[in-house]
Amino acid sequence: MKEAVDSLLAHPDFREGRYWVRRSAAADETIFEQGSTGREVFLLESGCVRVIGNVVLEGPRLMRSGMCDLEPGAVFGELALFDNCPRSASVVAISDCTLIVIRGDDLFDFFDSHPAVGYRVLRALTETLVSRLRRTNRKLFSVFAWGLKVHDIDRYL
Repeated sequence: MKEAVDSLLAHPDFREGRYWVRRSAAADETIFEQGSTGREVFLLESGCVRVIGNVVLEGPRLMRSGMCDLEPGAVFGELALFDNCPRSASVVAISDCTLIVIRGDDLFDFFDSHPAVGYRVLRALTETLVSRLRRTNRKLFSVFAWGLKVHDIDRYL
């Protein structure tokens, strides 16, 4: 994914300030909150961020759970490109970070003008999303199996 985004950023027509900006984030700074809206996609240039999901427990209790940590070269916030739904997780800087923030609506305008570049980026993005979905499925199945075992439900199967 990083290679595709790097080639996009190096494209002479994909100008900084027009399509993307570089931004710093301090350690413990929230990049975006779960439930917020936004169409930006982020490339982590340096530092480390944590993806955090809010889990509602019984009653009004809420747990903020770290789902994964991302390192330089990672892309996040990409789901915002494909729907107008609120962000599905929060992202918080673990260390001081440098981010490339790409404006989603402008990105698709660029892809319309440069379809070969758009194809490479969207293909790499699709591969990243599929990999994340497979990893999420493995985790979900593991948690499901744990729940069956803990509640002794497997004896009914």
